[in-house]
Amino acid sequence: MIDVIVVGGGPTGMMLACELRLHGVRVVVLEREAEPVPYVRALGLHVRSIEVLDQRGLLERFLAHGKKYPVGGFFAGLGKPSPEQLDTAHGYVLGIPQPVTDRLLAERAAELGAGIRRGSELVGLSQDAHGVTAELGDGTSLRSRYLVGCDGGRSTVRKLLGVGFPGEPTRTETLLGEMEVADPPETVAAVVAEVRRTQLRFGLGPLEDGAYRVVVPAQGVTRDRTVPPTLEEFRRELRVVAGTDFGVHSPRWLSRFGDATRQAERYRTGRVLLAGDAAHIHPPVGGQGLNLGIQDAFNLGWKLAAEIGGRAPEGLLDSYHTERHPVAADVLDNTRAQMELMSTEPGARAVRRLVSELADFEEVNRYLIEKIIAIGIRYDFGEGHELLGRRMRDVELKRGRLYGLMHRGRGLLLDRTGRLSAAGWADRVDHVVDVGEELPVPAALLRPDGHVAWVGEDQQELLDRLPMWFGAAA
Repeated sequence: MIDVIVVGGGPTGMMLACELRLHGVRVVVLEREAEPVPYVRALGLHVRSIEVLDQRGLLERFLAHGKKYPVGGFFAGLGKPSPEQLDTAHGYVLGIPQPVTDRLLAERAAELGAGIRRGSELVGLSQDAHGVTAELGDGTSLRSRYLVGCDGGRSTVRKLLGVGFPGEPTRTETLLGEMEVADPPETVAAVVAEVRRTQLRFGLGPLEDGAYRVVVPAQGVTRDRTVPPTLEEFRRELRVVAGTDFGVHSPRWLSRFGDATRQAERYRTGRVLLAGDAAHIHPPVGGQGLNLGIQDAFNLGWKLAAEIGGRAPEGLLDSYHTERHPVAADVLDNTRAQMELMSTEPGARAVRRLVSELADFEEVNRYLIEKIIAIGIRYDFGEGHELLGRRMRDVELKRGRLYGLMHRGRGLLLDRTGRLSAAGWADRVDHVVDVGEELPVPAALLRPDGHVAWVGEDQQELLDRLPMWFGAAA
């Protein structure tokens, strides 16, 4: 029997497969598409996702294919500079097309031994006390102990489970595609600059090969939004918004997206879980969707592996929903707010001017940006030190940097006192004594995802906390 079937071979599914394989979990990824999708839907990685890659030793691969940009102007396109003294060693956004992110994560999953089956479509599932049966479109079936739906906003897994997906339907629609443009680049740039003074949902951006990525608001909402737009629709909407269609021609792909915000009522139903867009959808403002999915997988992977390995304390797997559902709810709220701030209505523009003035205060600017880049997240671990529940930034140690010790996905006891012990959990937790002065506390216990589970210097307190996250001592 397979340990875990992951449905969906996008960044969320492949990141989850990587995390599970670090712990020896047998994984098969089912991807409906026979070939990787070449479309560039997401354009980059935010700070927390960059940290996640660094924690697993993958960052250099991504840096080789991306470009660093300042962490500023992402909240509703307000155009504010990067806040000073962000709590991270990676104070930048990494511009990298989604197909490259998909490819690099798939390569890593394959290196670690995950099975990847392209052209495999899930059409049915059932579960019992011992596992899940996945029925495939070719008439075959697979059996696994758990199944995770990472299959996007129209998730088949979520629908088959009957999990509610409440929220708001699409009110405004936007066309997105890649195509050639006949007008000279200087003409395109001048028109785009003028239109974007009032219409922030509009843009034509040149690609490396001379084509353009075109984003233009639509006048209405299509009844069947699964049907892609035509080139003539693009030309019509461009003329309405910009007064010209720029001579667009030779489209590579055309699509549409809306501003619906919806969230699954529960992320776990027995042995089946949801992650990424299968669990939540929202407008793409701020570029948070792909990043949110990767971070879902990072939270879930080690917990599911512990459950399968028989080491998970009671409630650990359920903490995936408890921790990640509020995070996504906050993203839905901030994208709703950003969409309102990008409206062309007079009242919304007045509010935008006010928010822009407030964002001139450093504290406000930092608060808004940290929502986008996800380094301000604090899981609720109860009362305690201000670091409790937060992820630990990468700090300098006597033998390298913290994130360099996290590549295997194990827990870490960072101990400046030299008096503590996690000997009963040595198969799950690494004890690091030579931590240096940059660690701001006497000792800290980190979960495999880098979030701080305990702070202190008392051995008994540590022994009380270790089983809560890592199970019984060996």
